[in-house]
Amino acid sequence: MEEQQNENQLNIELSEEIAEGIYSNLAIITHSNSEFVLDFIRVMPGVPKAKVKARIVLTPEHAKRLLTAIQDNIEKFENVNGRIKVQHEPNGFPMNFGGTMGQA
Repeated sequence: MEEQQNENQLNIELSEEIAEGIYSNLAIITHSNSEFVLDFIRVMPGVPKAKVKARIVLTPEHAKRLLTAIQDNIEKFENVNGRIKVQHEPNGFPMNFGGTMGQA
């Protein structure tokens, strides 16, 4: 039985660089008949240009599994912390981050 459990385990390595993570406040998702592409972007106020910080390419099956996993985790989060409020912006995402523009 123990041998069977060891065969089903996956050893995952996380480098220090990847462990730091990448902050993203915008995701753009596109797809073809064979893959989903998730581009993670960091948009900064007052900066008209933003760069893709990470791109993840998934098969349709894995995209569906990711959706299910995210839905499950959001439900667990909201059960502990309360409902996540989402502000709907006219163009899909906030360009001014919901506040007033500051002056220097």
